[in-house]
Amino acid sequence: MKDFEALFTKHGGYFKESPVILAQKLFEIRAFLFDWDGVFNDGRKSESSSSDFSESISMGINMLRFSAYLKHGINPLVYIVTGEQNPSANYLANREHFDGVFYNVKHKIDALNYLKDVHSLQNENFGFFFDDILDLSLAKIVGFRGMIQNNATPLFTDYVKQNGLADYITANSGGQNGLREACELILALNGNFEETIQNRIEFSAQYKSYLEQRSTIRTAFFTVNEGSVQPVNHN
Repeated sequence: MKDFEALFTKHGGYFKESPVILAQKLFEIRAFLFDWDGVFNDGRKSESSSSDFSESISMGINMLRFSAYLKHGINPLVYIVTGEQNPSANYLANREHFDGVFYNVKHKIDALNYLKDVHSLQNENFGFFFDDILDLSLAKIVGFRGMIQNNATPLFTDYVKQNGLADYITANSGGQNGLREACELILALNGNFEETIQNRIEFSAQYKSYLEQRSTIRTAFFTVNEGSVQPVNHN
């Protein structure tokens, strides 16, 4: 574990605790939550265009899920939790068979509480990838927190470090595929980076089994109104 810690640190990544402790925390994770703007991208958008994503990040999340499948025998839950409606997020979630998308979420703990009830999970069973102030109430209470760096916010980054609100802060920003970096870290913490990659290269029986299980997931969509989570029909 020391070898990959040095590698990530050398490139500018920040570890709150040792990889040994982080791996113990990660072992309890059964669901991964992702903010969208600033995490999958640089957060840039306009009145006529949605923020987008890169295929590098899509591959990273696929490998994160497969790594967890190899570790636990089941696909982890995967949800996007965002304050806005993002067509690109909906497209990616559908294409990659994410479990769901929550949008128009002003207080992200509302989505967490809903998922805890539906899936009989606890706070420590959730991992969360985030980048900004609106995410901190959720980052404060979940089991594993990965912050996507933004070099324009040195005071905010320092605040997160001083208050212990991230377990790892990436060297790269959202627009520089920082989420891919965070996903690679998860594979390293799971202790199966090479196994995960090799199975994907070979398109092995284990990878096919993972894909078959993943393909049965039908993405659900939700919005939140005054703290109440409401399913949304989405075509």
